[in-house]
Amino acid sequence: MSTDAPEEQSPYGAGSRAQQPSAATADTAPSPRKVRIPHLHAMKTEGRKWAMLTAYDMYAAQIFDEAGIPVLLVGDSAGNNVFGYETTVPVTLDEMIPLVRAVSSAARRALVVADMPFGSYGASVEQGFASAVRLMKEGLAHGVKLEGGTAMVPLVKALTDAGIPVMAHVGFTPQSEHQLGGYRVQGRGDAADALVDEARALQDAGAFAVVLEMVPAPVAARVTEVLSIPTIGIGAGNGTDAQVLVWSDFAGLRSGKAPRFVKKYADLRGTLLGAARAYAADVESGAFPDTEHSFES
Repeated sequence: MSTDAPEEQSPYGAGSRAQQPSAATADTAPSPRKVRIPHLHAMKTEGRKWAMLTAYDMYAAQIFDEAGIPVLLVGDSAGNNVFGYETTVPVTLDEMIPLVRAVSSAARRALVVADMPFGSYGASVEQGFASAVRLMKEGLAHGVKLEGGTAMVPLVKALTDAGIPVMAHVGFTPQSEHQLGGYRVQGRGDAADALVDEARALQDAGAFAVVLEMVPAPVAARVTEVLSIPTIGIGAGNGTDAQVLVWSDFAGLRSGKAPRFVKKYADLRGTLLGAARAYAADVESGAFPDTEHSFES
C-alpha cells in the first residue's frame, strides 16, 4: 500500500503483523482511522488475519470497537440472542434497523455490516435492493450481508453496482435451516466443488468478502486460496482470512451447550448472575442503598 494514499493505509498502521492489536498490546488504543473495505483486502494480500464479532447494542459496539475489532456484524442472530426466537427466521427488517443504527452510531472505527433477514431479499432483486437501501439509510450500515449461492448473484451485482457493499455467506446458511434439515456441515465430498464455484461467482458479482459457515476446514482453505477477497470462517477451520463469532457465545453469556466451534473467552453469564444475586441480597438486607448511595439532604 502506498503511504501517500491515507485512505488506503491499514487502520493498524503500515507495516508488519506486529502492529496489529494483540493480547500483548491489549491496553494500547487502536488507530482512530476508520476501517474500509480496501483495508480488509490489503490484510488478505499481506496474510494478516482479523476478527469479526456480532454486536446488537451500543455498549457491545463501543467495547469491541475500542478493542480493535475491525468488523462488527449486526447479525440476524439477534433472533436467538436478543429477541428470544428459536431461529433467525422470524427476524424482520423493522426489527433489524434499530439494532443496526445503535451499533453504527456507537462504533467509531469498525466497519459495520448488517444482515439482511429472511424474507427481505429472496423474492426479487427489487425487493432485496429496497431492503438493503433501508439498512444503509435508516440503519446507517456500511454494508450488508446476505445468505445464498449462485441464486444471489444477480442481487449482489445489482447492489454492488449501486454502491452498496455486500458480504456473501455460503456453506451452512441459518435462514435455510429448515430446508437443510438442521445444523449440518456443508460442502463435504462432491459438494465441495459446488461450494467453491458459488464463492467464486459471488466474488465475481462484486462481493467484498464471503462468510464460510460449518464447512470442512480443507474446503474452506481451498476457497480462501482461490478467492482474492477475504474469507471469514465460523466452524470452518483456521485456513480462512478471518473468523467470526456471536458475541454472546464467545463471552459465555449463553446458557447450555455452545456450538462445537465456539471458544468461550469469558464467563459473562456467571459474572452477571453473581452481581444480580449480590444486589438482591443487599436490597433484602437493607445494605443497599447506604449513606454513600443516598441523598441525605
